Amino acid sequence: MVPLVMDDNRVRWYVVHTYSGYENKVKANIEKVVENRNLEEYIKDIQVPMEEQVEIKDGKKKVTLKKVFPGYVMIKMVMNDETWYIVRNTRGVTGFVGPGSKPVPLSDEEVRSMGITDRVVNVDFEVGDNVKIVSGPLESCVALIQDINLEKHKVKALVNMFGRETPVELDFNQIQMID
Repeated sequence: MVPLVMDDNRVRWYVVHTYSGYENKVKANIEKVVENRNLEEYIKDIQVPMEEQVEIKDGKKKVTLKKVFPGYVMIKMVMNDETWYIVRNTRGVTGFVGPGSKPVPLSDEEVRSMGITDRVVNVDFEVGDNVKIVSGPLESCVALIQDINLEKHKVKALVNMFGRETPVELDFNQIQMID
């Protein structure tokens, strides 16, 4: 691959259209490419905006996460030929939002109104803390935090499974401090 050249120092938010139901796969695939090719300075953030939805069924309150914009993924990136190619050719991506094949960045106002602004995250845990996993396949397991990634809202932790320490990556909303 041709070495990346910064065409524009301005990192902007772009919207990518995906096949319905592929939003999280597209996000994961792009994150993997960014990590493998060391493109962190070009593709800064990828989000599938979610909102909590409260459902009451059989007298029980259930909170679920629902995609705010089904079929779309928001990407904060430096737009150049290489980053455009990488995103556009990710499995599940049908194209950038914009006229023809020219991606149009979101305005600052659009970014704010969509709720995808850069969030300052304050966490009440640190490396070395034990936390309880509150959702996902490892729910109710205890994990030992090894690394905290504030930018991606994730922690790397060790979970004791079958007598072995197993590394896992968890979102901030999947864990809580043990009282």
